[in-house]
Amino acid sequence: MKGGVYSLLKAKFLIDDDALKNWKFIVFLILLAMIMIGNSHRYEQKNYRITELTNEVKELRSEFVDRRSELMELKMESTISKQMEPHGILPSSVPPKKIKVKEEESSILKKIWQ
Repeated sequence: MKGGVYSLLKAKFLIDDDALKNWKFIVFLILLAMIMIGNSHRYEQKNYRITELTNEVKELRSEFVDRRSELMELKMESTISKQMEPHGILPSSVPPKKIKVKEEESSILKKIWQ
């Protein structure tokens, strides 16, 4: 046991006659570790991007709600009448009447074609 640990500490397995297979395995492990590190960095970048986009969507949604409420306020009759008072345009005191049109267009067309 003492000789095994001592030879491991001296790294004799890297300089022995059959060290080529050990070096291949070590290079494989190094490449695998580099791929894992790169993959974790890429995952974190995507995660940060998703968080940024989620925050941006929340901001845009709140801005949309604010603009919509402003638009609804601007479309109200009282707001429009206040804005038109300086120009001398006031709301009508007489309610509107519904206009009914009789369909005599077909008879007019008949008269024209005769």
